[in-house]
Amino acid sequence: MSGLRSGQVAAAAGVNPQTLRYYERRGLLAEPDRSLGGHRLYPTETVTVLRLIKAAQRLGFTLDEVAELLDAGQHRHGRHPDAGLRGRAQTKLTEVEAKIADLQVIAGTLRAAITAGCDDLVECVAQPCCPIPLTTIGTVHG
Repeated sequence: MSGLRSGQVAAAAGVNPQTLRYYERRGLLAEPDRSLGGHRLYPTETVTVLRLIKAAQRLGFTLDEVAELLDAGQHRHGRHPDAGLRGRAQTKLTEVEAKIADLQVIAGTLRAAITAGCDDLVECVAQPCCPIPLTTIGTVHG
């Protein structure tokens, strides 16, 4: 039986060995075969899958979303057009752009607070010129 042991896969993918077991429990990685001595033996493509998972996370996908992407890639027959990477990437891009817009509003408010010289939050919000929008703070997308 051939394959890579946990430590080899983890080192090659830049993750720790506990990540492999966690991803197995989450269903992101198939449970590997075992050697006669009981060591886990992963196929070499596991390194690629791990790198893909980490790259998808850096793009903002949750592990659940990554699992769905991996599953959609394995079951290409009869899937909906939006079930693959293209549709999900579009959805994620929309989410990211909304977050960016929210962060721009937050950054503008913070800049205004700095410019206004707000040193005491309670004192500042009591002033009519306070730039902190207490009535709209809870409306940021989340």
